[in-house]
Amino acid sequence: MRPTRTAARTVIALDVGGTFVKGGTLADGATALGHADRWYTRADRGPEAVLETVLACAEELAGHCPDAEAAGIAVPGIVDEESGLAVLAANLGWRGVPVQDWLAEHLGLPVAFGHDVRAGGLAEARAGAGRGCDDFLFVPVGTGIAAAAFSRGRALTGGHGAGGELGHVVVRPGGDRCHCGGHGCVETVASAAAIARRYSRATGWHGITAGEVRRRADRGDTVAAAIWAEAVEALADALATAVTLYDPERLVVGGGLARAGEAYVAPLREALARRLTFQTMPEVIAAELGDRAGCVGAALLAHDLLARRQAAAS
Repeated sequence: MRPTRTAARTVIALDVGGTFVKGGTLADGATALGHADRWYTRADRGPEAVLETVLACAEELAGHCPDAEAAGIAVPGIVDEESGLAVLAANLGWRGVPVQDWLAEHLGLPVAFGHDVRAGGLAEARAGAGRGCDDFLFVPVGTGIAAAAFSRGRALTGGHGAGGELGHVVVRPGGDRCHCGGHGCVETVASAAAIARRYSRATGWHGITAGEVRRRADRGDTVAAAIWAEAVEALADALATAVTLYDPERLVVGGGLARAGEAYVAPLREALARRLTFQTMPEVIAAELGDRAGCVGAALLAHDLLARRQAAAS
């Protein structure tokens, strides 16, 4: 049994992505991570190897924070937050993986489990660009693309836990095949992985990141400029659909590409405005927490779990 503590409680948190597993610690009442780290996911090794990596990362974090009282983990794809099940995470190869149970058993701690994008949106809602806004969309653009819709301050999960899969809105029918099995999803055009892949395919250059494609576009590379512009236009197509459906007050753009700030957000804002007719144009701004949002959100879920347990015991 862990001793009762008088100091601020601390949790560990993991945000599992297609490229990196990001981890950190968060004290109660804080909004900035304490110890933070990241590890390559290397999803090409298969689903079991990815799970082993996640457990090893959690154990390493626990070693840095031996007094942690809970853990939080956020994963991509379709999740069942009630049962702690990763129903389908295509980028990780996970199908029906009981992530919450396995992590709790491995660490010997209570574990909060959530969707990576909704966790990131929660972090932005409480400590970032979503503050003071009841109805907003959080859209991280990284290895993949998704969205979290917040209405009256609460995340919408959908009837089957699959709400917010913006990356699989078809914007280019008959286009490239997507991980989901469809063709022409916005994720195949506008994600960081797609931008890098399409540039490599067009030029023969390999090992190029989306950030490098943008820098080459800025230096006058016409191929890079065309691929970057098409990514912005395709994302604007998908966002126009989302705005029509959800009518958000604010659209918070996060993920790796949003690190470019107004250089990325301004053209996206303009492209979205051109597509809207009767819809009210939302405020479009960059997220404030960057790629830490999912990890901070997972930690907040863990603190919420501890608070519920304390309330139930009192």
